[in-house]
Amino acid sequence: MESAPLTHLTETQSIPTSGARAVEPFELNGMHLLAIPQLAYDVPGGKIDMNGGNSDTDLLLLRRGDKGYEPFQRIAVPGGEDAEFFRIGDRAFLAVASIRRGKGPYEYATDSQVLEWNGESFVPFQSFRGFAAKQWKHFAYDGRHFLALAQGVVVPGHETENRPSRIYIWDGERFAHLQDVDSQWGYNWHAFELDGHHFLAYADHVRPSVLYRWDGERFEPYQELADRHGRAFAHFTVDGVTHLLVARLQSPSQVLRWDGGKFVVHQTLPGPGAREFAVIQGHDGTLHVVRVNFVLGTPANPTTALNSELYRWQDDRLTLIETFPTTGATDVAAIPDEHGLLLAVSHSLTADIRFAARTVLYRFTG
Repeated sequence: MESAPLTHLTETQSIPTSGARAVEPFELNGMHLLAIPQLAYDVPGGKIDMNGGNSDTDLLLLRRGDKGYEPFQRIAVPGGEDAEFFRIGDRAFLAVASIRRGKGPYEYATDSQVLEWNGESFVPFQSFRGFAAKQWKHFAYDGRHFLALAQGVVVPGHETENRPSRIYIWDGERFAHLQDVDSQWGYNWHAFELDGHHFLAYADHVRPSVLYRWDGERFEPYQELADRHGRAFAHFTVDGVTHLLVARLQSPSQVLRWDGGKFVVHQTLPGPGAREFAVIQGHDGTLHVVRVNFVLGTPANPTTALNSELYRWQDDRLTLIETFPTTGATDVAAIPDEHGLLLAVSHSLTADIRFAARTVLYRFTG
């Protein structure tokens, strides 16, 4: 996949990855690190299948140096879907979600791990039995730390094994189960505070995506955000008004606006395929949103070579200003550095539906 000339994005590094599902940049002990979970490796001579491959994979941990990101640590994480870095006091953790293990037939009932930094590397801390785990999200309210796991999938022959998505709370020593969330095919979480309330948005592919509100003891359903096809969220505030981005894979995505009591539709972003958003708020008041698109079609006949999009907020709405080529894009993250801003974009599939794609770093100038 060759990069086209771009106005706002210039490719600076291409990192070999396989079925990359997320990019998680963070700082630790003066190091700038990037975690990349990998879903699968290509099986030599194996059939073309976006849901196939060998899922006995490693999570890649890279460290930024003078020549870009370089290998730092490999961690055995089967079927890697997500990595979430967080701190509790002076301790540092990396939660990794595993959707499955094996080479087919796959084991979707598998463990997802929370790793802890021991001063030199990340080592196992706590294990959680899940089913088709897709994303961890850490957030904290009033000194309490929460860790939420989005999981579940509808797989023929595994219907009775499916599990609800779950929220855990830190008890001072480890994470304990707090509550289950009604779900079937969970994908994502997004926590934010608004008008003095703590909200948690939850994305589900086949059931409604729902906004929950913390009542002091539990997260209670507050508002439906999308009827189906939910993938991810992001929020931003402009002129005192908060907006919530809702990414949907098989339906148009939307920009919702807070009206003081609920979110209402403000704008529809045309076209299916959305997988993730990144919000870039400039010091001069400018606001950009990056939307990465995953696949179109069906798992049996997918189209992975899609344009992803860069929007600018102007005239009270998001305006498309640029597109850039991606193949099976799964995540995007903004990374400040001494020269300005980098964007990391993970590609999970090639144009010919192989896992040996790449994760790309772009220099953003906006």
